[in-house]
Amino acid sequence: MECSVRCPIFAQKQLTVKVYHSIEEFTRVNNVVLTTGTFDGVHFGHRTILNRLIRIAKECQGESVLLTFNPHPRIVLQPSSNIKLLCTLEEKIELLQKTGLDHLIIHPFTKSFSQTDSETFIQQLLVDKIGAKKLVIGYDHHFGKNREGSFENLKKSASTYGFSVEEIPAQELDDVTVSSTKIRQALIEGKVDKAEEWLGYHYRIRGKVVQGKQIGRSISFPTANIVVSDLNKLIPGNGVFAVRVKRLHQPENQLLLGMCNIGNKPTIGEGFRTIEVHLFDFNESIYGEELEVSFIKTLRHEEKFDNLDALKGQLEKDKTQALSVLKNL
Repeated sequence: MECSVRCPIFAQKQLTVKVYHSIEEFTRVNNVVLTTGTFDGVHFGHRTILNRLIRIAKECQGESVLLTFNPHPRIVLQPSSNIKLLCTLEEKIELLQKTGLDHLIIHPFTKSFSQTDSETFIQQLLVDKIGAKKLVIGYDHHFGKNREGSFENLKKSASTYGFSVEEIPAQELDDVTVSSTKIRQALIEGKVDKAEEWLGYHYRIRGKVVQGKQIGRSISFPTANIVVSDLNKLIPGNGVFAVRVKRLHQPENQLLLGMCNIGNKPTIGEGFRTIEVHLFDFNESIYGEELEVSFIKTLRHEEKFDNLDALKGQLEKDKTQALSVLKNL
């Protein structure tokens, strides 16, 4: 049965995938069924490809392999694009651990590697080093120098190198093609609900708690100020969100409920962007701790209020709405 966005990946059984940090580390196995790509976000469309990959591998008594790259190719080839990603490398590995995949190859992507032409990519990497017997790729997938390689190139090479290839059509939800690019745009617009629909899980960020100016404390809404360590991680657009929060590295990753404000705090005129989380029914010092914030629902856009009393009144309303959302999870 294909996994859908109504079947969150985090609900699946924890499995073990063998991870390799270059193609050279990989030891060939029998009947390799292979896919390749960046798989940023490991979203609904990605999991459709992976489900097909894993099913074929089981049917032919083979093993499933994903070849992906780090850093993301656009970071190397288009540094001025300032692309922000849905997953850190750690998060991508965690997500893929839950898919049933057998092998994950994370190959370093460099400018030198980007010059590998499509024929060399197929022959030396996919066939000679990995030993692919079947390739399963997503719709409109490209690879090799200048992205010259395509499904048509793979079909032409299949008989020469003794493998078969299958292309998975673009996956749609409500007649919208799911892609990492569209999910990024939804998050930039603060639409975490739409992102969750396409991802199949709640979007999350991780960061360390640092000391702020404690203005929230003065209006009875103390916040944990969070600095995200990975500069390439996408931060949702400005707004207020209902969230679930894990205290990482604590016993059993303590789970808390709260609301998060992302923005420039126009009411107090600080002018720089912050991520602040108010935790419900919580009064411990957590400076220096690492938190994981999962975005459950967008409550409202960021607003400027006339004074702190007006802001406090709105925060009371936000808290009531957030609790209503979170109690139904």
